[in-house]
Amino acid sequence: MSEVARRPAGLTAARWALAVLLGVNLLNYLDRQVLYSLLPLIQADLHISDARAGELASAFMIVYMLAAPPIGYWADRTGRRLWITLGVGFWSLATAASGLARTFAQLFGARAAVGIGESCYGSISPSFVAEHFEPRRRASVLAVFSMAIPVGSALGYVAGGMLGERFGWRAAFWLVGLPGLALAALSSTISEPRREGPRGETASAWSAYLGLFRIPSFTLVTLAGAAMTFCLGGFAVWMPSFFHRAWGLSVAQAGTLVGGVTVVAGFVGSMAGGWLADRLLPVTSKAYLWVSGTGLLLGLPLAVATVLARDLHLAVAALLAAEFFLFLNMGPLNAAIVAVTDLSRRSMAFAANILVIHALGDAVSPTIIGELSDRFGLAAALIASTAGLALAGGLCFWAMRHYDRDARYA
Repeated sequence: MSEVARRPAGLTAARWALAVLLGVNLLNYLDRQVLYSLLPLIQADLHISDARAGELASAFMIVYMLAAPPIGYWADRTGRRLWITLGVGFWSLATAASGLARTFAQLFGARAAVGIGESCYGSISPSFVAEHFEPRRRASVLAVFSMAIPVGSALGYVAGGMLGERFGWRAAFWLVGLPGLALAALSSTISEPRREGPRGETASAWSAYLGLFRIPSFTLVTLAGAAMTFCLGGFAVWMPSFFHRAWGLSVAQAGTLVGGVTVVAGFVGSMAGGWLADRLLPVTSKAYLWVSGTGLLLGLPLAVATVLARDLHLAVAALLAAEFFLFLNMGPLNAAIVAVTDLSRRSMAFAANILVIHALGDAVSPTIIGELSDRFGLAAALIASTAGLALAGGLCFWAMRHYDRDARYA
């Protein structure tokens, strides 16, 4: 019996869940990225180096990735809506609390606390959304959901730059954090998709997670995500500072520029990737991986060109094109994870994915890029990080060898 026949979802309930969680995902990335536009102001106020500034981004990511596996395990067994609601409320309060920080240590602790709340959401929401819709639409639906990554990030850049310059960096955290409490209340109204079939309650968390990494395509897609995230996470943190330093833009101008480029390229790229993957699915079952790998490889030289450009307009154009191709994978890679994992472990699959992609990716890359920047300059550090895109693209194509078999057994 098909998955849809076992778990039909009402269209109204499905659209409401997608709408609410899209809004939450926008806030998720807004609260996450707002720090990066504020870094020049924070560094000047707290007198910290690039390496220390990079640690603020790493604080969030380390806690986020470590909290995700236990939360994903319990959410698959106890229901996911409550975890989503609590997570949204907690990270919103933690973001607002960042504005109370008077020392580096206090700000470090507040950003780490944001990671706890967001792990309750990030490890659960992709499969929660996907299960409301039939498989043939999932790449497009998850592309809409993942559109919040570039759009929310862009809003974070713009809000951080404008609010920080006008009201100060502490007030900026309060203004973007507290509205999340309203979305936490809305999250409690979404329906839990019906999940029939074995839940695997007798399996220990350790054995259940190990079982996921025995799925070759899941492992390769996860490693591809880690390599991509190493580069993109570093660019997300340091690109506003790069335009601020290299081209003499103000904090607000740099945040608005990077945010504007990200929202346009990210929106179009995410939607195009989901649409293209779903349209190619009848042609090749490996469409999710083909679209993702091709986009990553096409985006690599354009990312390098962004840093090396000798004209501001060329740098912006290269960044726009690079982000378009790099965001093609947002829906397809998530749809691939859903396709190769069984119902009983989907939240766990995304939790494991979060742990690996951030442990090997943007939990460490902002600090590494900051260290390299202190030694060799920010441009050289950013270019070095783009090697991750070549590795990510290659891993997507490698995963194609195992995908059909893994999807049949899911």
